Amino acid sequence: MSLVAKFASVGSATMASRVLGFAREALVAAALGAGPVTDAFYAAFRFPNLFRRLFAEGAFNTAFIPLFSKELEGGGMEAARRFGEDVLAVLLTVLLALSALAMIFMPFLVGTVVAPGFSDSPEKFDLTVIMTRVMFPYLLFMSLVAMLSGVMNAMRRFFLAALAPVLLNVILIGVLGLALSMGLSPRLTGLWLAWGVLASGVGQLLILVFAVRRAGFSLRLRAPRLTPAVRRLMVLMVPALVTGGIMQVNLLIGQIIASAQDKAIALLNFADRINQLPLGVIGVAIGVVLLPELARALKAGDLAEARHLQNRSLEFALGLTVPAAVGLMVMPAPIVSLLYERGAFTALDTQMTAAALAAFASGLPAYVLVKVFQPSFFAREDMRTPMWFSLVTVVVNVVLSLALFPVLGHVAIAFATALSSWVNVVLLAATLWRRNHFRPSAVTIRRVAMVLLSSLAMGAVAYGLDQALVVPLEGGGLPARAAAVLLVIAVAAVVYFLLAVLTGAVDRTELKRAIARRRA
Repeated sequence: MSLVAKFASVGSATMASRVLGFAREALVAAALGAGPVTDAFYAAFRFPNLFRRLFAEGAFNTAFIPLFSKELEGGGMEAARRFGEDVLAVLLTVLLALSALAMIFMPFLVGTVVAPGFSDSPEKFDLTVIMTRVMFPYLLFMSLVAMLSGVMNAMRRFFLAALAPVLLNVILIGVLGLALSMGLSPRLTGLWLAWGVLASGVGQLLILVFAVRRAGFSLRLRAPRLTPAVRRLMVLMVPALVTGGIMQVNLLIGQIIASAQDKAIALLNFADRINQLPLGVIGVAIGVVLLPELARALKAGDLAEARHLQNRSLEFALGLTVPAAVGLMVMPAPIVSLLYERGAFTALDTQMTAAALAAFASGLPAYVLVKVFQPSFFAREDMRTPMWFSLVTVVVNVVLSLALFPVLGHVAIAFATALSSWVNVVLLAATLWRRNHFRPSAVTIRRVAMVLLSSLAMGAVAYGLDQALVVPLEGGGLPARAAAVLLVIAVAAVVYFLLAVLTGAVDRTELKRAIARRRA
């Protein structure tokens, strides 16, 4: 299977999750609007989700996958199983202790870390504490899911691990549908959502346990031991803990600042949900596939293959994220209106969310390029360099957010997140260039230039069509507005694809192979 085919496999599973995520957010907007319960739910959910991204998907898998791949390549299945069991024992012990401490000190954590601005509203604060306590064990289950997903990815089985998160959206959509049909109060709906998050964690763990066993790899529980391999994992995790979840750290910082503005957390979340569709589909696919593939190539000493992997990943990332970013910046309001503006979600909420979406989208290529460049460091077990760069971006994010918030409000947080990501990309790319670990080929540079040109042309077409077809329908019926928005998006996509093929931005050989495989 080619690299692009692997990206497509993971991306298709992630796409299913993101599409259902839109359905979930639309139901949340209809049931709760951008009100206090929505603020409380998203603030509560982001806390365990932050730890999951930092500890599980970020630091843990960044360190675990290269080490597990080496055990698998060097010692075979049995050596990899012993390493996995030792890691599982230590991981489970740490997670149980962390969860117990968090549950005990949750009021303090909510008041100082999660949403300090909620202290002025006792009812919102208490609801956030309750929801966070209900959802925090989600971290435990999802950390175990992340480990088993790492096992599957190292064995080059990507699809099911990427598909498991769909269960979260399926359960929450069911909860919201039931709540709307029963006419539940916003507070009770929020509590049901919190329990739904916890149930989805249990379900995803069961799916991955079944998948790993089906792949012929089983893990037994044993007493925790700090073996040399586990110690090495922990040493690598410390800097990766900072690096892997930097975007989540930035979002949490933004949440703390945004808690001072009414509805800001909900507005930013609605905007970020749209931004996460291309980011998730493309960024997750690259992050999942590239690290184990690059680790294998470097372990084998195949530097030519390593360079090929990075060049193709760069082309794939920019070829999809640049046009997506341009589209979201050109017509954010019609997209937000189509997805959210109904029920308790007003036209003013649409305008405020659209402004944040345009700011987030300006950093969309940067978010994904970080996923392209960081694996080159991680595969060489260099966790410290990305860590220092991540700390720099946190500083940039905090300074910009605080400086611009009095002027731009919640939009300042989205803009600061985007700009800090570009700073991270520049630092990573410059270091790889200086160390001669990666330099884009002439073909890649030409394709990227054509991607930029094609995207600008597409953006001009989209803007013109938006002014001609969509703007006159503002305030009109949903079917007409939906048809107009979808028509503009479809025409813009066709324009970009044709220009990309004609200018050579797309690898025509790979395209012909994909069409041939499709026909076969």
